[in-house]
Amino acid sequence: MLIGHYETNLSPKGRVALPAKFKKLIGTKLIVTAGYEKALMLIAPKDWQAVVGQVTNRQLTVGPARATDRFLLGSAFEVELDTQGRFIVPKYLRKYAELGDEVVFIGVGNRLELWSKGKWEAYEQYLEKNISKLGEQLAEIK
Repeated sequence: MLIGHYETNLSPKGRVALPAKFKKLIGTKLIVTAGYEKALMLIAPKDWQAVVGQVTNRQLTVGPARATDRFLLGSAFEVELDTQGRFIVPKYLRKYAELGDEVVFIGVGNRLELWSKGKWEAYEQYLEKNISKLGEQLAEIK
């Protein structure tokens, strides 16, 4: 299971090293795509269908389903780690996630998220203030 968070740097050309703990679990190939809250999702190819299927397996006649397919699948890239565990975040995705010099990898079970450090810190503050209310809302979803 992918858990925890790790801060690291992004080079000016968009190269970043996957933390060793995550590399051991996810392997040397991954799929990176736009995610929610301006973060990127990084998924092992073996988990890709299951993760994306949770969101995209909807009727094609429904507009929001098509839009979600386009958002997740249309922005997906296959990447391979080099011998040092580094990869280049595609320029489109760096722009989407507004990644700067400092980034944070977040383990969220069967996937990773990659955040700009500033956006992650702001989101952490939001979570700290709202986690009780969010938990209650989640309990109401069936």
